[in-house]
Amino acid sequence: MTIRVLLADDQALLRSAFRVLVDSEPDMEVVGEASDGAEAVRLAREERADVVLMDIRMPGTDGLAATRLISADPGLAHVRVVMLTTFEVDEYVVQSLRAGASGFLGKGSEPEELLNAIRVAAAGDALLSPAATKGLIAKFLAQGGDDDRDPARAERLEALTVREREVLVQVAGGHSNDEIAERLEVSPLTVKTHVNRAMAKLGARDRAQLVVIAYESGLVRPRVE
Repeated sequence: MTIRVLLADDQALLRSAFRVLVDSEPDMEVVGEASDGAEAVRLAREERADVVLMDIRMPGTDGLAATRLISADPGLAHVRVVMLTTFEVDEYVVQSLRAGASGFLGKGSEPEELLNAIRVAAAGDALLSPAATKGLIAKFLAQGGDDDRDPARAERLEALTVREREVLVQVAGGHSNDEIAERLEVSPLTVKTHVNRAMAKLGARDRAQLVVIAYESGLVRPRVE
């Protein structure tokens, strides 16, 4: 199936460049362009977008606010948001994920990285761009310290089985299903089943939200390098 992509950025030139790149792929197409967050939310609904490439900094309703609106709308539950940042390591990364984004991508990424991010976001199978390190998300989610952890989410973890918790820890480490399967000596299909069950029990939209829950609940603690 063709991945329906929505571009949300206040720079027309950048949107044009993204459109040319995306439309050149046989498995995806640009279905709309938005210059601010409010327009992005409206078009996501009207154009039945699968993935939104969302700039964080836009006039009026910014990308973070727009992502929160999309995440809170049951009618847009299928929409995946990939945040576009000038620098992948900035204070907006954690806010993006907490707002409901499926991941983030630096604007300086290579074309193949951008296209790959769209595909993996649409599949719900990945969190970060290839240029991001696995420990980056832990660093930002930990910036609030123990006082920032969510007791309610910690209680919800009680609904998970022992194996589901083990898989969640691996997901939070940035590992793929194949990598987790090898680590736990089970099949990739079994891992996928555990991931899906954990998402359902915890009310997570995708793997990105599982990572947020894992760190905010205290199940996984960031390593100090």
